[in-house]
Amino acid sequence: MHKLFFKKKFDQHFLKDQNIAKKIVNHLSFENYNTVVEVGPGLGILTQYLLNNPYNHIFLIEIDQELIYFLKNKFLISKNQIIHKNFLKWNPKEINLNNFAIIGNFPYKISSQILFHILKYSLYIPECVGMFQKEVAKRITSHKGKKTYGILSVLVQTFYNVKYLFPVKEKVFYPIPNVQSAVISLKRKNEPISCNKNILFQCVKAAFNQRRKKLKNSLQLFKNIKNFHKMPFLNKRAEELSVKEFLQLTKEIEIRK
Repeated sequence: MHKLFFKKKFDQHFLKDQNIAKKIVNHLSFENYNTVVEVGPGLGILTQYLLNNPYNHIFLIEIDQELIYFLKNKFLISKNQIIHKNFLKWNPKEINLNNFAIIGNFPYKISSQILFHILKYSLYIPECVGMFQKEVAKRITSHKGKKTYGILSVLVQTFYNVKYLFPVKEKVFYPIPNVQSAVISLKRKNEPISCNKNILFQCVKAAFNQRRKKLKNSLQLFKNIKNFHKMPFLNKRAEELSVKEFLQLTKEIEIRK
């Protein structure tokens, strides 16, 4: 069956292992929400376990029209629950969602973009459980001082408590990917950030795009702000700053602009 539906252009790798699928779904906490949006349900291996609880509201976002037909026939769910769209272009306001979890076996090629899209709507998304390329999962959960620490680490950890859950072997997918996979969870932090989100993103991206340089050189886009050279941390490199310190730095930039 997997061979019949596989399309390389959508970077599809169908999970085959029922135990792993159930394990992924079981990591959703359903704390203070009862709506789940599954990204790229494919053949519905996660979907079947999401539908086990009749009290949950489930929406599926799938870009492949052929798979949408398959899912509609396989599961007794309303056509309004299946959204034919690229997740990266989806706005939850389209269906009046403002409090929901995200789950999925995310396409490797756009997994970073998926995370940025989740961050865009973080106020609406208290939790995410997802399968990523193992290398990306390690970057998301990494901390300062490590080579894997970077843009994704800082930005995701600014808004979410992250946890590396478990690795997944290549053989449980069709087709077998050339990379290893891992499942992680994101749980939104209770306290809102106390700095400008746009400045934070600019600061972190600029810092890590020239990660070998000290911040006084990599943050030149802010050089015209008041007393730029008196800002803290400028003699450090990006990988030496914790998430908390990046927030401090962002506040300083905001104050001086």
